[in-house]
Amino acid sequence: MQQKPIDLARLGTVRCALAPEPRVTPDGEVRRDREGNPQWTTGLMVRQLESRRADVIHVVTSTEPRGVVEGAEVQVTDLWASDWAVDGRTGTSYRAAAITPASGTGSGTQGSASGASTASGRKGSEA
Repeated sequence: MQQKPIDLARLGTVRCALAPEPRVTPDGEVRRDREGNPQWTTGLMVRQLESRRADVIHVVTSTEPRGVVEGAEVQVTDLWASDWAVDGRTGTSYRAAAITPASGTGSGTQGSASGASTASGRKGSEA
C-alpha cells in the first residue's frame, strides 16, 4: 500500500460533511491506533480549485476532532491517502494528524503528511 501526501494548497474550502464519530470494527468495538488511542472518522467535503466536482472523503484521526460540526469549515493537518485492494475491491483511505475548526478567514487547510488508515470505498483520489 503506497501512501501519498495530499497537497491541501490545491483544495478550496474544506468542510465537515459528516460529524466525527468513533471508528468501530464490524463487532462494534472501537478501533485503536498502534499506541492504543481510539480512532475517529470524519466525513470531509473537498474540491480541487480547478474543478466544480466536490467529493466526500472519510478521514481517520487518532485524536477526537473537538468542536467540528457538520457544515463548518475545518483545518486539516497532515493529510495522507493510501490506495488499497482487498478481495477484488479497491479504494482509497485517508488519514490526518488532526481536524480542527477553521479559525479566522483562512482557506481552512493546513499541513501535508502523516500515515493512512480507513477505507472510503472509492477508487482514486481527487484531492
